[in-house]
Amino acid sequence: MSQRPVYILGISAFYHDSAAALVRDGQVVAAAQEERFTRKKHDPRFPVHAINACLEAAEIEAEELAAAIFYENPLLSLDRILRSVAGAGEAALPSWLEGLPGWLRTKLFFEELLREELGQEIPVLYSEHHLSHAASAFYPSPYDEAAILTIDGVGEWATTTLAEGDAEGLRVHQEIRFPHSLGLLYSAFTQYCGFRVNSGEYKLMGLAPYGEPIHADRIRDNLIDLRDDGSYELAMDHFAFVAGETMTNERFHGLFDGPPRERESRIRKKDADLAASIQAVTEEAVLRMARHLRAHTGCRNLVLAGGVALNCVANGKLLREGIFEKLWIQPAAGDAGGALGAAYVGSHVYFDVPRVDAPAPGRDRQRGSYLGPAYSNEEVRSFLDLHDLPYEPVSDEERASETARALAAGQVVGYMVGRTEFGPRALGARSILGDPRSSETQSVMNLKIKFRESFRPFAASVLLEASGEFFDLDAESPYMLLVAPVKEEIRLPVDAHPAAEDQENLIAQVNQKRSSLPAITHVDFSARVQTVDGIDKPDYHAVLREFQELTGVGCVVNSSFNVRGEPMVLSPWDAYKCFMRTDMDVLVVENFLLRKTEQPKFEDRENWQEEYELD
Repeated sequence: MSQRPVYILGISAFYHDSAAALVRDGQVVAAAQEERFTRKKHDPRFPVHAINACLEAAEIEAEELAAAIFYENPLLSLDRILRSVAGAGEAALPSWLEGLPGWLRTKLFFEELLREELGQEIPVLYSEHHLSHAASAFYPSPYDEAAILTIDGVGEWATTTLAEGDAEGLRVHQEIRFPHSLGLLYSAFTQYCGFRVNSGEYKLMGLAPYGEPIHADRIRDNLIDLRDDGSYELAMDHFAFVAGETMTNERFHGLFDGPPRERESRIRKKDADLAASIQAVTEEAVLRMARHLRAHTGCRNLVLAGGVALNCVANGKLLREGIFEKLWIQPAAGDAGGALGAAYVGSHVYFDVPRVDAPAPGRDRQRGSYLGPAYSNEEVRSFLDLHDLPYEPVSDEERASETARALAAGQVVGYMVGRTEFGPRALGARSILGDPRSSETQSVMNLKIKFRESFRPFAASVLLEASGEFFDLDAESPYMLLVAPVKEEIRLPVDAHPAAEDQENLIAQVNQKRSSLPAITHVDFSARVQTVDGIDKPDYHAVLREFQELTGVGCVVNSSFNVRGEPMVLSPWDAYKCFMRTDMDVLVVENFLLRKTEQPKFEDRENWQEEYELD
């Protein structure tokens, strides 16, 4: 008699990046972020759309779920909040009184909310925040055993955990507790430099190479007591995040000679130097923790999760240091990935489901992170016909060749094929593609298509087999979570000592051609790399291969398919709107190709530049 499959639904919600993930018998079936459906970036609300998408992908009803599991423990979080408020005194009361009602309605009544939305009485379980991160890093990884490092802003109490996973399960060895938080330290500098917390951290990382770490000693001497084993304490008299919504206080501002940069104001050399400094301190902390974890566990493999694990510059240095033999990073390392981790906790801890075998030696169980919804050719054709939009039906082979031909001609292509990515990186399912050989691609894509800050670099998608031609990268990087040096052989000479006025002018630095692939070469000759094989994403591999045939370069620019402040596109309508609102030249949606020059005038009834809140 066959046993019923064990379906576990993991949910993360009510802080930022709500998501749902569904695991069947220990194997992920689907995972999606709520923002993709609601079109509100980092949407924290209950992820009803994402849940429905997961159930639909598995073709099951809610009543078939063995359990749903929340990614953290609300009571422990409440304990931390109450103690923090008590410690902070009257200064914390305004923000506490403002946030308390909503907090109680959501987190403490999660079970009631879930049952209302699903219409079913299903068992509800709870994980813990960093346990969910640890599970999301270990269980889908390729390894039978691994050391686990999770670092973020804060969960219930933990902000950093050092753990280990193997056939016996997960064991947490050490943790660092709130308010001491490497993630919140990075966020404090994010806000001080004029970017939004919980979304601007990657901008700060991208800004760092324009500066020099001249403030690193000031940070070590005044803000963080960083020990040899990577443990640390923050000097809390410089921070305000315990009491309210602001990260820093006057003492912090005095330490760095002035108030925070106003958002959207001109970025100064000072901001770049601060970015370089906190990046250096963060990397130092991560490396010290990794060395300690290796010595403590003896494990040869390391897996990472938590928001700090999205710092691909630190990840690249961790890889190059060789502290561990192998490294795997959960592609949805932030809170969205907590839903997936919670689902694994439900499967393996609560239901004792055995871990599934890896699909092949060395391959992970994340399925390329192509875990979200997809649209069939019939659905796309119906949409295009309904709106009377000119298009060309193309075969799989024609799609690859036409896309590559457009890129080789210097055109920018919106590419929407297959299931959406789970996690913040576009991996060739919802991507904007460009020619990396052009020195104009970066500024054109930043200013006319993405409408974002001009200093921000673009990532590279490269054929796995061609990666060594362009990058010093001794590992696969399928999830775009590693930064690697560009090969010396393709670098070009630049002015190593720009004039003082040029140091303040980031545009001048951006426009310097630094390699034969200028569009993906950052100011410090690094690049954020996605290696592409033909297994998880054969259609995208075929585009790269065709581009290589045409140009001799098996590499393209890959940016997320959205404009600034907008979640990545999900549906054909999302993709078409983004295509028509920007200077993209070609749109590929499944097996249909649309050219901008053939489209009717787009009547945009929405002020889209106000529709999306700037991130």
